[in-house]
Amino acid sequence: MTEPSSAAPSRTLAAAVREAAALLAEAGVPSPRADAELLADHLLNIGLGPLRSLMLGDTPVPEGYAELVAERASRIPLQHITGVAHFRYLELAVGPGVFIPRPETETVVQLAIDHVKGMPHPRIVDLGTGSGAIAGSMAHEVPGAEVHAVEYSPFAHAWAAKNLAPLGVNLILGDLRDAFAELNGTVDVVISNPPYIPAEAIPNEPEVALHDPPEALYGGGADGMELPTAAAASAARLLRPGGYFVMEHAEVQAGWTAAMLGRSGTWTAITTHLDLNGKERATSAVLADQSTRNERMGQ
Repeated sequence: MTEPSSAAPSRTLAAAVREAAALLAEAGVPSPRADAELLADHLLNIGLGPLRSLMLGDTPVPEGYAELVAERASRIPLQHITGVAHFRYLELAVGPGVFIPRPETETVVQLAIDHVKGMPHPRIVDLGTGSGAIAGSMAHEVPGAEVHAVEYSPFAHAWAAKNLAPLGVNLILGDLRDAFAELNGTVDVVISNPPYIPAEAIPNEPEVALHDPPEALYGGGADGMELPTAAAASAARLLRPGGYFVMEHAEVQAGWTAAMLGRSGTWTAITTHLDLNGKERATSAVLADQSTRNERMGQ
């Protein structure tokens, strides 16, 4: 007669994910269960649906899972651990030195996509591309688009180059204040998610405060509006009359942004847009033609 084994049964994937979610919740991670599953899928590379099916059985824990969970519990961004950020239809390579794209920016991209619908070959410029999320999405989702992007940080530019090369985007290393002078007056859409956090407004989340590069966060000046103002000025020189500008900003900056655009006499159809959480996340405007500008300036 065979004696029963005295060895303890191996720990299952389901149990490990439950424990990981509890550990991440205790560490203050905003989405502990989702992150616990995504870390497991990073090792198994099968997709969340199949992963959850495996968790119904006695699947063992993949090697290295505990170490990844410990990294996430220390508030290292999930995307830095996996090396991947998902944005709309793109899978972007990310890591230290580049701003991790946020879901709210996806709605800003949609505004630009909706505007160019029906244009055969729109010329689009992304000011401050970071990982390349905006420019890449425009190139991927707008057939026939000619997309240009600029990034100031050499570290972020390296990540953007990796992400944008397969999509045919013209990427340069430079300053959004004077980039693409050769395109002045010829662009159909300028889209920007510039740094806009005020100097004293240190983010609460450790993932942001400790791991997003400061040059991608702080917009300059006490109100954080130096770079957003510069982006608007660049949009005004780049766009053709009737061209469209859309820019992301903080909720509290919506009124200031609309007023800034209105004071210049350069813009019409100034509109504030809400993100999926109902926050005033972006402002768009249309470049007025010269006669309209002269009239507004009393000339």
